[in-house]
Amino acid sequence: MTPTRSNPVTSKRAGRAPQTDQAAEPRMLAGRHRDVLLELAAHRRLIGGAVVLTAAAAFAVLSMIPSRYTATAVIMPPQQAQSLSSALMGQLAGLTGLGGSAQLMGMKSPSDLYVGILEGRTIADAVIERFRMKEVYGKSTMIETRKVLAENTAIGSRKSGLIEIAVEDKDPKRAAAMANAYVEELQKQNGRLAVTDASQRRLFFERELEAQRSALAEAETALKGAQEKSGMIQPAGQAEAIIRAQAQARAELAGLEVQVQAMSTFATDENPQIKVLRTEQAAVREQLRQLEGRAGGAGSALISSGNLPTAGLEYMRRLREVKYHEALFELLAKQSEAARLDEAKSAPVLQVVDSAVVPDRKSWPPRALLSAAAAMVAFFCVCAWVIFRSMLNFKLERPHPDEPAA
Repeated sequence: MTPTRSNPVTSKRAGRAPQTDQAAEPRMLAGRHRDVLLELAAHRRLIGGAVVLTAAAAFAVLSMIPSRYTATAVIMPPQQAQSLSSALMGQLAGLTGLGGSAQLMGMKSPSDLYVGILEGRTIADAVIERFRMKEVYGKSTMIETRKVLAENTAIGSRKSGLIEIAVEDKDPKRAAAMANAYVEELQKQNGRLAVTDASQRRLFFERELEAQRSALAEAETALKGAQEKSGMIQPAGQAEAIIRAQAQARAELAGLEVQVQAMSTFATDENPQIKVLRTEQAAVREQLRQLEGRAGGAGSALISSGNLPTAGLEYMRRLREVKYHEALFELLAKQSEAARLDEAKSAPVLQVVDSAVVPDRKSWPPRALLSAAAAMVAFFCVCAWVIFRSMLNFKLERPHPDEPAA
């Protein structure tokens, strides 16, 4: 077979063809970009009108949304003294090089504690009742009202340790009042809760003092019942009075017997004077029997001598119980007062750094920003539609490669 020779001219043209196509591609892209810009310029009125109408419509819709205002209060929580355990942990942190050992160990700062109290149900209910937020939010239950209030309230701790309370509301004056109300309710709650050692001691002594007050009242009531039952009021004085009454009764009875014996020598038993003397003797004997016997004496100052040991023992027991509770009550009262003074000295004082003031600018909605964003979205959407439409028309008007040229 004869070998086929290649044409050098054809080979040169074939080698030049890819270079020509590569040089034509940038010109084609530049032409397409120019066509796109021309197409956008041809529809500039459409694009501008769409942007203006979209911005105006967005601004009109946003104007119908009620403005909301945010008031912010800033407080500084009390800084508790460093305890021995905290000091030891700090020394360990210095030795081991763990700067954030307190956080790693799960220790919380005072700011976290007070943020938790502010987010609690007690303060939320107080704010709701104070400003009648159920009617403001249009809710029928406290649970739903708490949820809406939590959504409109932001409570957080700054890196500096300060606590920020931000409340959002339609009424700027109410927003400022609610933010300040959170601070006031936190101060009230801080006074009720035992957040320090002195407060815990004070609460302990107050509980014990109240228990001893009840026990002392019961002991006094028991002593009064024993006195009413036995007639024992003052053991020493009553015993002396009983002995004196017995001696006087015996002497009177002996005198009456002497008189009766003397009159019996010259009168009979039917003599009226003897009858009177014998009646007096019977009365004195009955009185002496009561003084020496074991019955009677309830409600009387002179109880029977037979009941004196039992009544005196019961009285002394009740009196000892009263004295015991009195002494314990006085001791706890002194301890409670001392703990109250210690609490007053070391009471955690919340310092208000910035009180909430009535905001003069709305926080939501940002009508200008949202209108501009809507206009930008409309601009890009209309431009994309114009470019897509021009490309579709170009593709439809371009002849198919299989079709013969006219």
